[in-house]
Amino acid sequence: MANIYLLGFMGTGKTSAGKLLAQRLCWEFLDLDDLIEEREGLKIVEIFSQKGEPYFRDLETRILEEVAQKSKLIVACGGGVVLKEENLSLIENSGIGICLEASPEVIYERTKKFTHRPLLNVVDPQEKIKELLERRAKFYAKVKYHIDTSNLTVEEVAEKIEKLAKERLKVFKNGE
Repeated sequence: MANIYLLGFMGTGKTSAGKLLAQRLCWEFLDLDDLIEEREGLKIVEIFSQKGEPYFRDLETRILEEVAQKSKLIVACGGGVVLKEENLSLIENSGIGICLEASPEVIYERTKKFTHRPLLNVVDPQEKIKELLERRAKFYAKVKYHIDTSNLTVEEVAEKIEKLAKERLKVFKNGE
């Protein structure tokens, strides 16, 4: 199996760059959060409020296990997928994980208009972003590859991901 998993905090470009990269490589793009919503018949914000974050995180792992059995996927993972060691192992064993990063200010600018971000539906979202980034830093640090998207276009991010994947994934080296 060989997939490209895009990790990182919300607003770092996982979906935008992932969709563009999938077009370029003629691979399928999947958004893990979209798969979860389809499976549950609820929006992420509803899952969090009705069933809680632990339930959501377990569901996220189960769906990631299914995705890891497939190949030639570009997978945009939810920002908290790195919180479980099991998820990082699944990613590492079925492809390459690349953590997209951006400054808190850039993340805020990219996400401030969206109401579907349950963790940012608070009085001071900028402070919440900083707090969550600090709390998750040690988890994101476990991902081997990182790209700072703060000052890059979507095209530049997709290009960097493609270059990194082509250097590291056997699927490209074998001409599959």
